[in-house]
Amino acid sequence: MRPLLLLNVVGLTPALLKHAPRLAALGLSGGQATLDGVFPAVTTTAQASILTGLAPSQHGIVGNGWYFRDLSEILFWRQSNHLIEGGRLWRAGRARFGEAFTTAKMFWWYNMYADVAWSATPRPSYPADGRKIFDIYTEPPALRADLTQALGAFPFFSFWGPKAGLPASAWIAAATLRVMRAQRPALALAYLPHLDYDLQRFGPDGPEAIKATGEIDAVAGDLIEEARALGYEVVALSEYGITGVSRAVHINRALREAGWLRAQEVALGWELLDPGASRAFAVADHQIAHVYVRDPADVPAVKARLEALEGVDRVLDAAGKAELGVDHPRAGELIAISAADAWFTYYYWLDEARRPDFAPTVDIHRKPGYDPLELFIDPALRLPAARVAHRLLKKGLGMRYYMDVISTSRVDLIRGSHGRPAAHPDEGPLLLSSLPLSQDRLPMTAVHDLILELMSRG
Repeated sequence: MRPLLLLNVVGLTPALLKHAPRLAALGLSGGQATLDGVFPAVTTTAQASILTGLAPSQHGIVGNGWYFRDLSEILFWRQSNHLIEGGRLWRAGRARFGEAFTTAKMFWWYNMYADVAWSATPRPSYPADGRKIFDIYTEPPALRADLTQALGAFPFFSFWGPKAGLPASAWIAAATLRVMRAQRPALALAYLPHLDYDLQRFGPDGPEAIKATGEIDAVAGDLIEEARALGYEVVALSEYGITGVSRAVHINRALREAGWLRAQEVALGWELLDPGASRAFAVADHQIAHVYVRDPADVPAVKARLEALEGVDRVLDAAGKAELGVDHPRAGELIAISAADAWFTYYYWLDEARRPDFAPTVDIHRKPGYDPLELFIDPALRLPAARVAHRLLKKGLGMRYYMDVISTSRVDLIRGSHGRPAAHPDEGPLLLSSLPLSQDRLPMTAVHDLILELMSRG
C-alpha cells in the first residue's frame, strides 16, 4: 500500500494551472486529468462525491445548506459526518488494506465524528454571555493542543470574512504536515481554500486571480515536496471552477412579491424569513437555489414565475433533478440555476430598514443562504478600520458588540461565483497525480476508486 496525500486546492482549473508551476509539475511528473464535476458545483457537495464515489442523489449533500423539513429551519455549513449517506473512502480503504489504512482528515467538511484516526476542523464555541470564541475541534482531542502550541491559534479571520486569505491555508498545510510526520497516516486529506476568496471577489481572469494562484501554488508546492520526502504519493484536485459574474438575482424577493414567501416581523422591527409558514422560498447557494414549495399544486406556478425572472437560466423540476443527479429528498421541489454571469442572493426583505440584524455581519450559520458579500468590508463605511477596532475593543472588554461591517446593497462587488456545471473543461475542476493516470478525463465520482487504485500500485 502506497501512502497518499489528497490535496484539495479549491478553485484551481486547467486555465489557471499555467500560473501554478509547482502544481503543474506534479501533473507533469505523473498524470493530469480534467474532472466532470457534480451538480451543484459547491464545496460540500463536491467533497461528499469525492469521498463516497456517489452522486448527490445518493449521498444526500445537495448543497452547502438546505431546508431541514422536520425542523422547519434552513441550516448551512453543518459539521457532522453523519449527514453523509453511503460509504466513505477511508472505510473502503480499511476493507481493502486492513486496519493499517489510517486516515487524517484536515479541514475537509463534515469532519466531526468521521471515523478516522486524526482530524481537525474550525469550531467556534459560544459562551453563555453571547461571545464567540474562535477555535478548532480535533480528533483525538489532544491534537488541538498539539497543533495550537506548535503553530499558534488557527487564523480564523483569514479562513472566512473580509480578511480571508493565505494564512488559513498555510496553517492547514503546516498542520497537515505535522500530523503526517508524527502519525504517518496511510491517507492524508488537506483542504486549501485560499484561491476561492479572490476569485469570488475579483473574478477568475484578472491580476488578483494570477497572484492568488501563485500564492497557493507556493503553499501547496511546499507541502507536496515535504510529503514526497516522507514517501507519500500525491493527488491534488479541485472541486469546481469560478466563473465571472456581473449581476445578482434576488430570488426570494421575487417569491415574496408573488405572495408565496412569508417573513415574520420581530419586536425590534426587523424581519425574519419564516420558511415553515411560507408556501415557497429559496435557499440561495452561489449560482443555484433550492426552492421549497409546500403545496405540490403550487409547483407549476412557482416554476413559471422563476423561469420568467431575469437572471435565471433554468429551473429544474423532478425530471431535471434526476437528469443532473440531485434528486434527493433534501433537495427543493425545484432548483433554480442562474445565468452564467449571475448569482443568487438570499435577501428576502423588501425594505432595507427591515433587514435582520445579522445581515450586515459575518454570520454563516444564522443567514438562511450563502452571502459572498461577507468577503468585503462595506465600502460605504467611513473609517472602517476604526469601526472594526472599536468593536474588537468592546469584545476584549467583555462588552456586547455588533460587527456590522458588511454591505447588503453592493452586490456589484462580487465578480466570481460557481454552482453551475462548467461550460468548458478548462473552466472546471482538475486532478493532478504523482503517479501516471490511464485517463485524461473522468467524473468526480470516480476519484474514490482512483485513489484506492493508486494506493494499490506496487
